[in-house]
Formats: sequence, structure tokens, C-alpha cells
Amino acid sequence: MESHRRTANDVSAATGNLAGVPDPVSRLNGHRPAAMDGESFHAASQRILTTVNTVIDGKSDAAKLALTVLLAQGHLLLEDVPGVGKTLLAKTLARTIDCTVNRIQFTPDLLPSDVTGVSIYNQASRLFEFRPGAVFANIVIGDEINRASAKTQSALLECMEEHQVTVDGNSYRLDEPFMVVATQNPIEMEGTYPLPEAQRDRFMARISMGYPDKDAEIEMLETHQATSPLAKVAAVITTADVAAMIASVQQVYVSQAVKEYTVSVGRATRESPLLRLGASPRSMLQLLRAAKATAALDGRDFVLPDDVLQVAEAVLAHRIILDRKAAGAGETPHTVLRGILSRLPVPHTPAEPARQPRTTGRSPAPVAGVGRNH
Repeated sequence: MESHRRTANDVSAATGNLAGVPDPVSRLNGHRPAAMDGESFHAASQRILTTVNTVIDGKSDAAKLALTVLLAQGHLLLEDVPGVGKTLLAKTLARTIDCTVNRIQFTPDLLPSDVTGVSIYNQASRLFEFRPGAVFANIVIGDEINRASAKTQSALLECMEEHQVTVDGNSYRLDEPFMVVATQNPIEMEGTYPLPEAQRDRFMARISMGYPDKDAEIEMLETHQATSPLAKVAAVITTADVAAMIASVQQVYVSQAVKEYTVSVGRATRESPLLRLGASPRSMLQLLRAAKATAALDGRDFVLPDDVLQVAEAVLAHRIILDRKAAGAGETPHTVLRGILSRLPVPHTPAEPARQPRTTGRSPAPVAGVGRNH
């Protein structure tokens, strides 16, 4: 386990909740953070994306989706073959924010207590004292998460859903904002354990990085030889800024028509004969949150159906399970989702004219999780 960066207040921030102190979001100004104005929101998001794009060549869509997940208070799963920049993207996003960051290298012998923490007996006081694990940070990078056993993976279930850890009957709140960015190798590779369905369902979105194009790869060879560009990355926003941006996203307006459209997407996956398991109610919540963050990043304070379409594959594809016949016929979760989205009527909203059913309009780009590994 590796701690990437610690500020002077990291120790108190990591242990403050253990003593019952309100989480950092609540105590920033003595109350919940105010939403950021539109101009400041745009400037902050551009600083983050510009910094990430200077490190990750040719993956601007992946960077934007990673920021979308952060602002939507979700967790991100990066899946692809080794060496395409999964961990680098996670580290870069974390370093753009002045907050606590911990990295956990998942291995078959990693124990749940290594993640959550453990109670240790203090002979001097004759009491058990809780020692926080690596999960007590604002951003937790889980490297190669599917190389650990299901027992260790399950240690993250409560953390990711409830933002707390329960050890020996005592619950400890995690700092806010809290985000898990996990990388995993394709399950066909040696030494991997497939993530349980309950674990996958807690990740808001999954990204498949894919190989960079020729120009981006040449640029990487020219700029990354002497030193890693990650070494030059400095924080461009504070934890308070992130909290204010999240508050702004929460205030984005969602019409009744968009809510009904989102629900219809989920119900269509459950009714599809090509799927053995459709989208869960939790995924509908996360789909709408991701759509709100997408709208905010595009400079709007209201959600359009296109925002839902834009993130639907990344949010839903890793949650659904194909029927065996459909899998044998060459279908993938992405092709099934595209078929469902193309048949659903797109609702009319006051901000745009009525339209006919349409496809997502997105090519099979790696950022949406589409590629040779799926």
C-alpha cells in the first residue's frame, strides 16, 4: 500500500471522523458547501482536464468521463490490458486535487483488514485501538483489483456504498469527497478473479482505455522518455473546490420526462430476452447522476436525454449479463444496449424539439468500454 501525497492536515483528516468529528465537506465553512457559479465551475473543470490531458495522450474522452464520475460522487473502474495508462490516469486525476490519496496494490494475499483497518491491543492502556486502513483517504486507487480474492474485494462494498467502515462492531465515517478508482486486467489473463456482480454494481462507470492512436503514441515517445509527466503534476483545485463543484452538479435540473426516460432504459434492459440480468435500481440513480454531471460539464444547468445517452454504455454495460444464447451468437453488452437505446423513443423536453428514436450516435470508442477486450 502506497500513500501518494500527504498534506499537513492529512493525519487529522484521516482520523477526525474516528472521534465523531463531522466530515470535511460539512466543516469546510461550518455548513454544507455552496454551489460554485458557472464560470468558476467551467474554469475549474478545464484546469483538471487540461492537466490530465498533458499526461495521458489521446484520451480526452476518458479524462472527461473520469471527471464526470468524480463530480457525480461515483466510483470508476478502468479495465484493459497492462500498459495502456489505467493507473496513470487514476494517479493523474488524484494529483490534480489537493486531497488525501492512497494506493492499494491488490494481490492474492491481501487481507480485508489491510484495506479497512484493524483493531490493535494497546498494552499500556489495555484497550483495543483502531488503526485506519488505506481506504481512509479522499481518493483510493485500487490497482489490479481483480487480482485479490472475492473476500478482500468485499471489504470495499460498505466503503463504496455507505462511505463508512465497520470493524469490531464500530462504524467509522470516511472523509468526503470519497472516490475509489480501480484498475483491472481482462479476466482472460492469468491470476485474475472476476469481480462479483455486487462489486461491479457499485462502480458508477467502467472505461476501457484502448491503445492510443499513432500520433499520440509518437508524442508519448517524445515527451515521456526522460521523466514521467506525472512528476510535474500539481494540484489545480482544492478539496473545497471539489465539494462546491459537486454541490453545483446536485442542483442541475432534471425534468420529469428525462426521469421517465432514464427509468425506461433500465426497465428495457430487464425485459430484454438477450439479457439474463438487467440494470439495477442503483444503476438508474447513478445513470442520472452521471447525466447531471455531464450536463454541468457541458455548461448547462438542466439535463437533456442526450446526456443520458452519452453515459449510458459506460454506466450500464458492466452491470448487465448476457443470456447464453445471445453470447453464443456474438452479442456483447454494448451491442445489446445500443439496440435498446435505438428503439426507445427519445422524449421531448422544453429545451429542444421532439425527435424520433435514435441511436446513441457514438462510435465504438474505447472510452465507452467497447473494444476487443469485451
